[in-house]
Order: sequence, then C-alpha cells, then structure tokens
Amino acid sequence: MLRTRFAPSPTGHLHVGNAYSALVCQQWAEQHHASLLLRIEDIDHTRCRQGFIDDMLEDLRWLGLHWQAEPTLQSQRLPAYHRALDSLKDMGVLYPCFCTRKQIQAEIARMGVAPHQEDSADPYPGTCRQRAYPPDEHRARNDAFAWRLNIAKALDLVGRDISWRDGKGHHFPVRSHAHGDVVLGRKDIGISYHLAVSVDDAEQNITHVIRGADLEASTGIHRLLQALLKLPSPAYIHHGLLVDERGQRMAKRHQAPTLRSLRQQGVDPAALRESLLQHAHAGRLPDKIPWQLRGNTPLFNC
Repeated sequence: MLRTRFAPSPTGHLHVGNAYSALVCQQWAEQHHASLLLRIEDIDHTRCRQGFIDDMLEDLRWLGLHWQAEPTLQSQRLPAYHRALDSLKDMGVLYPCFCTRKQIQAEIARMGVAPHQEDSADPYPGTCRQRAYPPDEHRARNDAFAWRLNIAKALDLVGRDISWRDGKGHHFPVRSHAHGDVVLGRKDIGISYHLAVSVDDAEQNITHVIRGADLEASTGIHRLLQALLKLPSPAYIHHGLLVDERGQRMAKRHQAPTLRSLRQQGVDPAALRESLLQHAHAGRLPDKIPWQLRGNTPLFNC
C-alpha cells in the first residue's frame, strides 16, 4: 500500500506555499491510489501553539484536503525519538556540542565557509567534534548543549556508497561534505526535525515523501539516519516552490498570504485549488512557480 504524508509545523498560520505542498501531496495520493496522512510537527514547544493547530485543521478542510487517519502529533511521540537518540549515542556517532549559535557563526566566518541555503542542514565547523562522550556531568547539568551527528563517522559505519532515491528510481549519493554535523537533540527543545521525521516516516510506513525543493538538502541526512537505525527508506519527490514577484520564496518569514487571510477576502477554495494545481502535473514541476494575488482572485503569473 502506497502512503505519503503532509507534515506542517504549527508555528503560524498556513500560507499559500503550504497549501501548494498539501495539494501536491493529495493529488499524488489520488493519482496513485495511495493513503495521505496528516502529521503535525509540533515538537518545538517554544514556537508551536495549540491555537495554530486548530486553525490549521480548519484551513486544510476549507482548502479541500482530506486524510485517511487521525492526525499524528509529534509532541505525543517523544519517547520514540529519545529511544532513537539513545541508540545513536550507543553507536558512538553523536557528540555533545556546547557552542552557541553566535560562536558557530563566528567560526564559520573565520573559516570562509558560506552558510547553506535557508531551511537546509545547518553548517558546522566541527569545533566540539573531539569532545568526550558522555559529556562532563557538571557542565551537562548546568550548560545548554546539543547532540550532533558525526557525519563522517556515521558514513564509515554504514558504508560510503549509501544513497537515497527519488520517485523515478534515480539514486543520489549521500556526501559527507554536503552537510554539517547536524543537531539531533537539544537540551532546551529535545529532538530535532531530522531525527523525528526519520522515525515517524518509518513508523507510519511512508513509501513516498513529497515535500518542497527547499528540503532536498536534508534528504541525505534522513537517509543516513535510516541506515544507522535500520529503518526503511521511502522514495523522495521534491516539488517546486512558490515565489513572489521578486523571486523570493513564499514563506511565513516573507509575509506570504495565509489561507486564513484568503478566506477572509472571500476567495473561493475551489478556484484557489485549481490555480495552484495547474502546475502540479506529475514529472513537470518547475523549480520555481511565480505567484501573484490580484484582487480576490489568486493567479499564477507565469
């Protein structure tokens, strides 16, 4: 049975970029007679809100999205993520990192390493890579720290010929130089996106992950975690992104129109779906999809 999922994070109201991704997932599921699941990625308790979850479900139903099971909340699955984190510690592929974000950025600047694209795996110069495990008990109890994945050591363990595959069966190698040593756990939030989604996709028997091209940079990390934890690996389909008239990605940080605001303007959800899905033909998704809102009618300006 084929399965995919739409997995938004409730850190704000859904915008048109989220809507496009949701509809692409649903269209793929309908075309392939697959199940579509809804997963709420709410592990970041510092930014996620119950009110956003309630509004998200209402907006998705208004848009016409339907899913085949009760939504899964990551906040209710923390024990599974911590078991996976403990397994990785036992393998010796994690190390404690006490660097602050400011320290990391300063060291990267000194090294002349350009930051990765936003939303991709974060770059890290390896400052704490040689720290002992377990960390100093006194410091671990009093200072904030993160658990980082030693990418090179993990690849040595699973084999450097590891790859992930796309929806057409093409394979893409996981490269150690393409990623920094990503954070998998933090003292303040607990579990990172990378580890949680890898565990959840396996637990929910997801066969195809359909998500935006901005997350393609993270796919190698997820494939590596699957190999380490002996989890099945789904196929990955990365669709194009909506951009504004300046070519900037439609995202919450860029004030993209929200579904809630479009509803308040009286936009017809059927017209919105049609406008968005006219670009979602299998195998012919452009890398960037210009979007323009004229009056109360959403239009693509292609």
